[in-house]
Amino acid sequence: MMKKNILGLFLLTTLTGQVNAETVFVTLEKDNALAVIDPIAGKLLKTVPVGQRPRGISISPDNKYLYIATSDDNTIKVIDANSLKEVGKLPSGEDPETFALNPKGDRMYVSNEDDSMVTVIDVAKKKAIKQIKVGVEPEGITVSPDNKWVISASETTNMLHWIDTKTSDITDNTLVDPRPRALGFTADSQQLWVTSEMAGTLMILDANTRQLLKTVKFAAQGVTADKIQPVGVVIDKERKRGYVALGPANRVAVINAQTFEVEKYLLVGQRVWNLAFSPDQKRLYTTNGVSNDISIIDLDEQKVTKSIAVGTYPWGVAVKP
Repeated sequence: MMKKNILGLFLLTTLTGQVNAETVFVTLEKDNALAVIDPIAGKLLKTVPVGQRPRGISISPDNKYLYIATSDDNTIKVIDANSLKEVGKLPSGEDPETFALNPKGDRMYVSNEDDSMVTVIDVAKKKAIKQIKVGVEPEGITVSPDNKWVISASETTNMLHWIDTKTSDITDNTLVDPRPRALGFTADSQQLWVTSEMAGTLMILDANTRQLLKTVKFAAQGVTADKIQPVGVVIDKERKRGYVALGPANRVAVINAQTFEVEKYLLVGQRVWNLAFSPDQKRLYTTNGVSNDISIIDLDEQKVTKSIAVGTYPWGVAVKP
């Protein structure tokens, strides 16, 4: 009888998709730690010390390693994604905050805000192979899915720097709205979406011509304009919708990725910073810095279904299948 019950439970779990549950990793800037979360069960599993002031985080394409920018340690920590043990460090330059991996995971591009540089790292060799001079206070950085471009956004210069991945040289610059904070390509590499924290806007650019397709201005009901400070941005792989974290507005804007119109605003935790999809893109996870939690958004229902307390000042988020 017990074997039948176990088998039945296994079949039920399989049918409901529980066996495909992912793990969410969140950097806790003030706790100097990494939060490990089971989003399906809706609970914090553990927190692990990782270094001083962890912010940017990413997972390797093979899901074996987490890369975490520990800003006050001036390094990128390499963490085994299963054991959560530190297995290496990458020479990031001073005060790394954000970084981007290329699609193969063999090159990393790190924003060095204080030095106005982008550091290029050979991941396998754990070696910095070039530093690229960019504008003042670079933060947002991304690599196109086709691996043609690295785009660095300099917050004070209000400019995007188009870096050719083959040469690691800047080939073009694009002026954007004040204080660009985050940016991301569509899955086909044809569009670049860029948030402006000070203007309260999202700029959508044609990646081939560098021409502006649309400037989206946010205005959530009951929220004053000064609270709308766009930061993190993601676009689903089907280019159906994009999502923008609006900082102290405590909202995520849902944007139709075909018409570029705002469809709705979703209320999340306080001071929403960054966003990440679940592997199947059925859910969206947000880090809420001031309320010390993450929100889970059901993307089929387009509504927030859960919040999970994770620790002090959650900043970056990555998801492992």
